Amino acid sequence: MNNRTMDRLTPFGNDPFDKPPCRGCSSYLTEPYIKCAECGPSPVLLCLQCFTRGFEYKKHQSDHKYEIMTSDFPVLEPGWSAQEEMALLEAVMDCGFGNWQDVAYQMRTKSKEECENHYMKNFINNPLFSSTLLSLRKTKDSHYADGAIPFKPTDDPPRPTFDSVLSRDMAGYMPARADFMEEFDNYAEWDLKDIDFVDDDSDILRALKLAVVDIYHSRLKERQRRKKIIRDHGLINLRKFQMLERCYPKEVQELYDAMRRFARVTGPTEHDKFIESHALEFDLRKEIRRLQEYRKAGIKSFCGAKVYERVKRMREDERRKRTMLCDVLQYIQDGRACQQWLSKQAAIDAGVTPPVTTITVSATGRRSAPPLNLTGLPGTEKLNEREKELCQVVRLVPGAYLEYKQALLNECRRQGGLRLAQARALIKIDVNKTRKIYDFLLKEGCITKA
Repeated sequence: MNNRTMDRLTPFGNDPFDKPPCRGCSSYLTEPYIKCAECGPSPVLLCLQCFTRGFEYKKHQSDHKYEIMTSDFPVLEPGWSAQEEMALLEAVMDCGFGNWQDVAYQMRTKSKEECENHYMKNFINNPLFSSTLLSLRKTKDSHYADGAIPFKPTDDPPRPTFDSVLSRDMAGYMPARADFMEEFDNYAEWDLKDIDFVDDDSDILRALKLAVVDIYHSRLKERQRRKKIIRDHGLINLRKFQMLERCYPKEVQELYDAMRRFARVTGPTEHDKFIESHALEFDLRKEIRRLQEYRKAGIKSFCGAKVYERVKRMREDERRKRTMLCDVLQYIQDGRACQQWLSKQAAIDAGVTPPVTTITVSATGRRSAPPLNLTGLPGTEKLNEREKELCQVVRLVPGAYLEYKQALLNECRRQGGLRLAQARALIKIDVNKTRKIYDFLLKEGCITKA
């Protein structure tokens, strides 16, 4: 048999528990030990006692070529074995450069001065390493020698604390680490932590273990895919993303909500171009309707269009004043209620949010409350003019109206029709308000009567 000693470092560390056990007696290996040079890809490692007995296992035979695995030979200078070189590098990594007292204590075979002198001589001041680093630096500089690299100072990335408002807004993203505090499918590694591949596994057991590894890889791919979508589409700061959405008109916002699910198929640039093109289409259609209105009114020049718009605004103001007059006449017999209504309208005209007041009812008769002011209420921009008028008369906030409308539409679609009694059972508000909402949706064609 050929007997040759390895002249390279062993791939295992100094700790015997880091090495695979002996194939013959299952004891922990200590150097020197024997490695079969013909068996593979899983190595056959034997202690000296099993090797001398001629241990054989499956395809491994006692007459195979072998290697003596040891690190007890000098590498850089006499007096320092390869095992001590690895121990020195590990100690410097654990204790830190310059902390030679702890390095020597961890090595136990060398003094503080020996560790420092050997490390500085062979790893810091070594001409071989210096020339190698210099050549790498020259090679790197040659790639960027054509032009200057633009540089500008950047702000320190935010470091939100756990469970803070900023951390919740950023979905647990940590900019300083460019990673999330909690990953998608955060416990995917738990199914893999107890799997160990050994040569004694049957074919079925090995196939099952490989299937578990494949499933884990698919879960990792899904995690990376979701992180890529969030990063590419700028979805980390959700509040900022929602503010950008509100810049679009109501119709474009609805399209944005409907097409959001397809953003993972297209890239961020293509998706934004798609939304922008539809926003442009909406503006063009709006402009075409305005021009058609001018043509229908007999206007053939832009000067006439300006006069038409000015007269139209005046007509709208007159109509609004007549509506206000009707409201005043409604409360004219009750001085206190009329005074509250006038104060409220004055606050609205001044741009101040009026205080919430209830119109008092006089003893002469019952008077209804004034129309609800929708200025600044959430969801107002999603209503058309007729829906705004209904919410003002019924005194219903737009958000609640949209919720009730969606509930009635879903129930009508599910039942194939809707009766007033079903609507009253579905939304628990004043029966008169429910009747007005039901009649309005019926008149608009949104629902059908059962």
